[in-house]
Amino acid sequence: MMRCGLKGGGRVASWGGDRRSPAVNPSSSVRMPAGGGGGCCSGLRSRASDLAGLEMASLRGGVGGLFRSSPRYGRLQATAAGASRVDPEDIPLEKVQVKSSGHVLPYVGVACLGAILFGYHLGVVNGALEHLAKDLGIAENAVLQGWVVSTSLAGATVGSFTGGSLADKFGRTRTFILDAVPLALGAFLSATAQDIRTMIIGRLLAGIGIGISSALVPLYISEISPTEIRGTLGSVNQLFICIGILAALLAGLPLAANPSWWRTMFGIAVVPSILLAVGMAFSPESPRWLFQQGKVIQAESAVKRLYGKEKVTEVMYDLRASGQSSSEPEAGWFDLFSKRYWKVVSVGAALFLFQQLAGINAVVYYSTSVFRSAGIASDVAASALVGAANVFGTMIASSLMDKQGRKSLLITSFSGMGASMLLLALSFTWKALAPYSGTLAVVGTVLYVLSFALGAGPVPALLLPEIFASRIRAKAVALSLGMHWVSNFFIGLYFLSVVNKFGISTVYLGFASVCALAVLYIAGNVVETKGRSLEEIERELSVVD
Repeated sequence: MMRCGLKGGGRVASWGGDRRSPAVNPSSSVRMPAGGGGGCCSGLRSRASDLAGLEMASLRGGVGGLFRSSPRYGRLQATAAGASRVDPEDIPLEKVQVKSSGHVLPYVGVACLGAILFGYHLGVVNGALEHLAKDLGIAENAVLQGWVVSTSLAGATVGSFTGGSLADKFGRTRTFILDAVPLALGAFLSATAQDIRTMIIGRLLAGIGIGISSALVPLYISEISPTEIRGTLGSVNQLFICIGILAALLAGLPLAANPSWWRTMFGIAVVPSILLAVGMAFSPESPRWLFQQGKVIQAESAVKRLYGKEKVTEVMYDLRASGQSSSEPEAGWFDLFSKRYWKVVSVGAALFLFQQLAGINAVVYYSTSVFRSAGIASDVAASALVGAANVFGTMIASSLMDKQGRKSLLITSFSGMGASMLLLALSFTWKALAPYSGTLAVVGTVLYVLSFALGAGPVPALLLPEIFASRIRAKAVALSLGMHWVSNFFIGLYFLSVVNKFGISTVYLGFASVCALAVLYIAGNVVETKGRSLEEIERELSVVD
């Protein structure tokens, strides 16, 4: 079993004092058992209208932390620009709390335009499909309609795998600007399409764009967020995905009176795409990426813009102490499977695979029929109930993310999902419960969505950028999200066939088993990251050869 060591023990600081730490704390060890493979987000393929709440978390509490800092380090004696490590003898002793005067929130908001577009492009086709099919002459061709829906998933797979390389090569902000091109062009082609070929090309380009943003948004937010509120800000990505889906549903309301409105629905997405590019042109680059590229002066400037000049010394010390420097060559894709990184990469991928195999697609797909069995005939009411459960769950998750921690929320979430799946299975099969089957099915569905929103929905996308080392962060996030899109595609492709062969109750029991396995895996493999800087986490997960 691989051992991981914590390098560079306790830190001390003082303002210009000449006392020095005589030694560094002994390294502590953390066990990192082997992980699995994997895939992410939540079943966004089927019934986008029902998914309006399923990929969100709420921005609650902690915003005040944007303007304060945790007590850390004072002024460093070793400030050589090229230094990749700071000698423990050069670390001052006294801890001094300094107030941050930076402003991170506006840049998080700009990045979340990518999350809005993610949700909007996935949800917009739901209401528009029937009307665009008539205008493009494919109303009787279910296969071509399926291509209009699923082409974006294929594009997202391509985009998620390429996004990591682009982010490493060009930086986070410039990749956002590049990403705005397929997002805007895809929306424009879809809105102006006169034939099915143009529509499919537009959907493919939009899919590539959302694939890139699915990896880039959580990556950028995690790298610019203060440690003490990184969990809260990281969960905002999920909130804005939901907002994008809801915006797509609202954009479809005029369709009943104006069938040609579907073109406007697609065209609307051009506006936030342009705003994303313009906003990122004025946003600071990730200091961690800049430092990794050896651009120390630019990194200090970015830190000053994000957190204020008072935090420059502290953050730059963290970067130097983590051992990140341009002395190491840029990580390639094969490096992700090396002994040094594979353990932690497999954990990230496994979390997303468990998320997909835990049954979110099934619950969303069958939610309408479940609610109808309980006398709720309105699809809008069903969607509203699912969305309300998710909003409540994510509000709780967001408030607890930086208090209870990511790991405990994941365990609680998958446990609740497993119990809900058992309840759903029993409601369909146990004859003694037949008189109450409709009510129990609704309760099971709502509890499942609530449990999902508590951890399995928002946590994986937040946790990945935290546990991956800076050198591999972008590519590792891209790999995991690429696995998500691939698994999402195949689950959507074969789900109905499996249900028809084995029955929904048996499938639900299978999902409950996956949830139980997820709890065991998380308990043994996932490390807690709350309250620790990305550099601290990286040092703890550094494999000792």
